[in-house]
Amino acid sequence: MQSTEQNARGFSLVELLVAIALGLVVLAATTQLFKSGMDATRLVSQSSEMNQNIRATLNLIGKDVSMAGSGLPSGGLALPNGAGSTASFFAVDPTQAWLPNNGYPTNFMYGIIPGAGNGIEIGGPVNIAATGTGSDAITVVYEDYAFPLNQYTVSFPAANPNGDAIQLAPPAVPPAGFPAIQSPTGLQVGDLILLSNNIGNAVGEITGITPVGANTKITFANGDPLKINQTAAAKGNIKYILAGGTTIANRIWAVTYFIEVPAAATGQPPRLMRQVNGQKPVPVADNVINVKVTYDVCDGTNGPGCSGITNPLAAPFNPNQIHKVNIQIMGQTLTSYGNKSRSAVLATSVSTRSLSFKDRYQ
Repeated sequence: MQSTEQNARGFSLVELLVAIALGLVVLAATTQLFKSGMDATRLVSQSSEMNQNIRATLNLIGKDVSMAGSGLPSGGLALPNGAGSTASFFAVDPTQAWLPNNGYPTNFMYGIIPGAGNGIEIGGPVNIAATGTGSDAITVVYEDYAFPLNQYTVSFPAANPNGDAIQLAPPAVPPAGFPAIQSPTGLQVGDLILLSNNIGNAVGEITGITPVGANTKITFANGDPLKINQTAAAKGNIKYILAGGTTIANRIWAVTYFIEVPAAATGQPPRLMRQVNGQKPVPVADNVINVKVTYDVCDGTNGPGCSGITNPLAAPFNPNQIHKVNIQIMGQTLTSYGNKSRSAVLATSVSTRSLSFKDRYQ
């Protein structure tokens, strides 16, 4: 018969240590399984968000590209040129220039300005670290059809004989809801205004907006950030068309897409930026690590090698021959878990209906 002391004996130290060890193993496995599940959930969520960002980006760029050249004179617009002129620019705001090569080719405003290998902000790296390659930019120019500036009467003030100002008068009986010049959707400093009359066309960058009774004076002073206003230029400026009679005004958009690479100290990822006229650029999507743009310039006479052209500025092509723009956007998940970072490439092609047209099926 066993003693009471033997029946009440507990676990030995060895048994207790073995039990604790087994418990720790089970707990570690459970914790690792939970962490793996959380990581997978977060990665799937970020991948979904990345794809949504890329799709939204493609839609936005595609919308701008589809409007390329609309409202511009056929073939584009000559900017200030000849004696006394200097180069005009895009992708500039009052504080800085955003691209290293941001001059209009031969000082001519085409509906599309290609930017092969020119898509990373000035002062940034030559290549993006995630891809080891450069990126493309694209600038699209078209008329703003939303604001009815062409319904205002344009006159040239006698006090501004050099064409550095216009005066805008609203319709005598404006329709209901007719927007004012300085309404939320109206004009602002830095906007580009296209003026057209019997002599020709000219564009100016707004540097001042001053109410004059019921009218509004718009100033185009020299020294504007985009170097569009050049009263000393021989041709291509507003002064050149002063005597052209009835003048029509329209706002135009010069929209540039490029990648900004913030300083490493900020911890911010590369992001795609959209810059309009002389305004500050705004971010479109984070962690865009590459933009690739090619162009189809086939017109029935330039042979089979006219699709997927990287730089249609080079002979024998020119931007007026572009009839389709092919855009690829590469994005990356915002957080990389060791080697679990994900990237994706989405692409689209957009027809440029307002540039030179060729029916290839005839």
